[in-house]
Amino acid sequence: MQIYLPIAEVSVNIFVLLGLGGVVGLLSGLFGVGGGFLITPLLFFIGIPPTVAVATGANQVVASSVSGVLAQFKRKAVDVPMGLVLLVGGLIGSAAGIWVFNLLTKLGQIDLAVQLAYVVFLGSIGLLMLQEAVRTIRRARKAGGPPRVKRHQHGWVHKLPLKLKFRASGLYISVIPPALVGMAVGVLAAIMGVGGGFIMVPAMIYLLGMPTKVVIGTSLFQILFVSAFTTLMHAITNQSVDVMLALMLIVGGVIGAQIGSRMGAKLNAEQLRILLALLVIAVALKLGLDLLLRPSELFSLQSGNRG
Repeated sequence: MQIYLPIAEVSVNIFVLLGLGGVVGLLSGLFGVGGGFLITPLLFFIGIPPTVAVATGANQVVASSVSGVLAQFKRKAVDVPMGLVLLVGGLIGSAAGIWVFNLLTKLGQIDLAVQLAYVVFLGSIGLLMLQEAVRTIRRARKAGGPPRVKRHQHGWVHKLPLKLKFRASGLYISVIPPALVGMAVGVLAAIMGVGGGFIMVPAMIYLLGMPTKVVIGTSLFQILFVSAFTTLMHAITNQSVDVMLALMLIVGGVIGAQIGSRMGAKLNAEQLRILLALLVIAVALKLGLDLLLRPSELFSLQSGNRG
């Protein structure tokens, strides 16, 4: 059953879109990521233009994050004050990212820039996450006990000014590091259409020293509002949000997030990290191969030369 997407100007099978939304929602609840890192490149693969994929992907992240955040609030696993600090940084970063996105669009380089950004960021983050997860599992086996997350190792973080108490996380640290993490995620949300959880979750654990139990919920809390702001800015400045596409992805995403949230509570944390890392690396490899090996087969490049 085909459905025409007016902004993307392509026809796509409705069940493919529902399936993509469901998979991304599942990841949102399972790993604490918005899922944009996966939905945006998957939309590239089915023929959606990158500018529309980025803007609409951010919209889908909003829906899957709402569902995931509600599930985490029920477990009291959200550090709201920390989430608000991350959010302030995220909104600033998102505004800056929208400016860069619009500049690249005017230069005619946005499609290449977005895909290269995915290859570089996803490849790097995926490899780092995989390396850390494997190292933690090996360390646990040698010690004969469960893996321990070593926190509070970065002394410079705790020497910075403007400290606040974050009771849910059991931390007393400066607001500067979480604000900077939020800004980085905001820039990525605007340029790549991602929630940024694949960067924020490791940063919250290893840089800020937050306990794993509140990381996923707090991450989704920030991702929700930054993605909503990013979607609004794209709609106003670029008119690149495809409502029909977003609706199909949202329906699948909300259902998938609830399933993922229940599954995540039953699985080992280190196993989840390895699965997420492998997914990130696989997407990066696919995008890299498309850029290097098959650009001449894309219909959009050939259509202008015919006739």
